[in-house]
Amino acid sequence: MIHVTGTLTCATEVEAEIVRRCLPTHIALSRAEPGCLTFNVDPTEDPLVWRLDETFTDRAAFEAHQARTRASEWFTATNGLARDFKVTEG
Repeated sequence: MIHVTGTLTCATEVEAEIVRRCLPTHIALSRAEPGCLTFNVDPTEDPLVWRLDETFTDRAAFEAHQARTRASEWFTATNGLARDFKVTEG
């Protein structure tokens, strides 16, 4: 099992609005992927920061998620945002 935790941080309210606009589709597509067990991206008390918690069945499912994400509108729209993620396996 692969577990991903961390934060997505915007520098400005404009960036945060992009996240709010694009996030519902990104979550829905991610949750529909084979091997995705959980996929949560939740706002924090800071309106510029989101906390994420994702679980995938195995490395192949996680890598497929990464590939799909990199080809998505989400990646294009949020590519420059600060990401601090920790990936653990086991």
